[in-house]
This record gives sequence, C-alpha cells and structure tokens, in this order.
Amino acid sequence: MPRSPRARLTTPEPLLFLGLHPSESPLSKARIAVIPAPFDQTTSYLPGTRFGPKAILEASRQVEFYDEELDLEPFRIGVATLAEIEVEPADIEAGLRKLETVVAEVSAKGMIPLTLGGEHSLTLAPVAALRELYPGMAVLQMDAHLDLRDAYQGTKLSHASVMRRVRDLGVPTVAVGIRSVSREEADYVHAEGAPVFLAREIRARGLDISAILAALPNPVYITVDLDAFDPAEVPAVGTPEPGGLTWDEGLRLLRAVCERRQVVGCDIVELCPIPGQPASDFFAAKLANKLIGYLGLGPEKEPGGEKPEPRAASKPRRRSSKRRKRGR
Repeated sequence: MPRSPRARLTTPEPLLFLGLHPSESPLSKARIAVIPAPFDQTTSYLPGTRFGPKAILEASRQVEFYDEELDLEPFRIGVATLAEIEVEPADIEAGLRKLETVVAEVSAKGMIPLTLGGEHSLTLAPVAALRELYPGMAVLQMDAHLDLRDAYQGTKLSHASVMRRVRDLGVPTVAVGIRSVSREEADYVHAEGAPVFLAREIRARGLDISAILAALPNPVYITVDLDAFDPAEVPAVGTPEPGGLTWDEGLRLLRAVCERRQVVGCDIVELCPIPGQPASDFFAAKLANKLIGYLGLGPEKEPGGEKPEPRAASKPRRRSSKRRKRGR
C-alpha cells in the first residue's frame, strides 16, 4: 500500500518510555525508537487494545532502570519515544500507511523501531517498510494464534490475517507458542511448510531454541503478541488462550535471537488493559525494557562464524550512580 507523505518525527510531552526526561532520551542520539500505535479496528473478542500503548508507557515509569540479568541500564543505549500514531477508527489502511511511513523514517536514520500496540494488524506496516531495507528478512512471531486466515470478519487486514499478509509480501515467518489453529490455517501451514512451534510441544519437550534459530533466517523482525504468554501471567489481552509461554521462556528466546540474529525491528501487541489491574501493563512494559537490553547486546559471532550459546547472566556489580532511584 502507498505510504503517507514523509513523516516529521516528533516526541511527546510528558509520557516517555520509562518516565525518562526529554534530555535523557533525545531523538538525535537514539538507537531505539518507541512508537505507540493504538490500533483497535479489527479486534474480534475483547476491544480495548487502543489503550495498550498508553498503559505500557504509564506502567514503564515503575520499571527499574537497572537490569540485574545484563548488569546494565538498557535505556543508556539511547531510547526515544515518538508521538502516538494517529489512527482513524474507520480506516485501518490509513493508520497502517502512517505507521509504515514513520518506521521507514526511523530505520533510515539508523534506529530500531519498537512499536507498542494496539492490535496485531499493525505488524504489517513495519514489516512492509523494513523488507525494502533488509532483503531476506524473516519474522519471528510469538503468539497463541497463527493469524494466517486469508480474511476474517470481512477484512483481509484483520489481526487474524496479519501473518498471511506478511507472507504475501514474500517475508517468511516462524511462529512460536501456537495453541489455537483453524482448519484453514492448518491446511495453509501444511501446504506452505511454514515453521510452527506449538505450545503443547514446548510443554512436552521444552523450548528448543536451537531448532527455532535453525528455522529463522537473518535478519529478523520480532513480533510479540502478548497472548503468546499464559493468561495466568498476562490476562489482559484481546484474545486470551490457556497453556501459553512463561516469562522465562519468552526471555530466553528473545535473548537468544537478539544475540544470534540481526534484529531490525520489533513490536509488542494486543495488550487490552483491565482497569484496576495493572499487572499485565507492567509485564508488557518490563518486557519492552528487557527487549531493549537484548537489542543492545547485538549479534555476536565466534571466529568460526558460528554464533555462541546465550551468555550466562552475569552477577551484579556494585556501582555508583547519580540516577534517581525508583520509588516503592
């Protein structure tokens, strides 16, 4: 689809990721661009994903800057929060064009886009923008659903069809955590040979990161539908499904991919906030911060060209810091 006119990248006041001061997150020095995208046009069960980006940004103010696993403060690689994408309720294509334009601008400036949703239909826009810059790019899809229907509820741009549209662009996908599949999707997977790692197989045999990486070309776009995780951990999603991934499984996979592949963009989608229950909002915010930390690691290669196993978590070292402490 044609993009919107050239975007003017702007940052909002005062709702910035992690509650950073504008002087701590200038766009001119950013390596990561956080893009709030409140899409909610095709939700089919629980509406409200349009409130997801703001809820994540609000919750991120309570996320600790320091990451004890990585022994660093992820935001110091440079994180800027852009203004929210203006989404028209009756015109999803217009919103997708705007998001695609912003992602193209961000990537052209050397930043990695991290889009906060919003329903899963939004993933089509950044993938469309990035595939032109990164030929051979693949998508890692962490999700409960395959999202491979040709159309759903009368639209081909549904959140239930987004991976079908991605594959229509010639971009391969690798799905992890799947546990809800339609007959149409099962037939498509068998016909196309699309790599799928089912949640029940992960429960039975463990998370086989080596097999996932073997199926995943380079470079990679990561899309995290929060319903990939078990609803016991993240109940506030648009379409919850029992039997999902755990927090630790998700982090292990994300770290391994960031260490062994060039990750050129990512999104976290389908948060549907529940008033008075901020746990899912905080989960999503901390996941975003962890992902930023992993992106800072970058892909590493050993002399022979093989990429190493994920490094063991280092022990925290005491260090002085002038940064303010988070309140408790």
